[in-house]
Amino acid sequence: MANQLKQAFFQVFTLTSLWVTLLLTVFFRDQPVEMLYLWRLAGIAAIAAVLFGVMYNVLWNHFTLKPLWNILIGSIFSIAGGMGMVWLFSVEMFDSISAWWPGMLLLSVILHTVAFYFYARANSRKSAEELNKILK
Repeated sequence: MANQLKQAFFQVFTLTSLWVTLLLTVFFRDQPVEMLYLWRLAGIAAIAAVLFGVMYNVLWNHFTLKPLWNILIGSIFSIAGGMGMVWLFSVEMFDSISAWWPGMLLLSVILHTVAFYFYARANSRKSAEELNKILK
């Protein structure tokens, strides 16, 4: 499990680093980049890697919590991580969106609930197909 989580962390870290670098290249091509900003990009990639490479993997595949707890934990940590990534990207942008965090949290809970039911439906269908193959 540890090797799988480590591999997922570094995959998400690498892809996020490349994605943010690509976006900065497209939108801020003519601006000079400070060395501190590169560390902020590494921080953004690390937060995304912890959230999407480790937390969701552990939360949905290894923990045996009730779905309500999975939804709440996933929503709270994704909003907190997203706000942290925005703060690392731009403090001014963080200041302009920080007042909207309750609405973002509510939307995150709703979207996590919808995603959970689609995930549970697909997972139960997959389990049923595997059981049918075993019976044949």
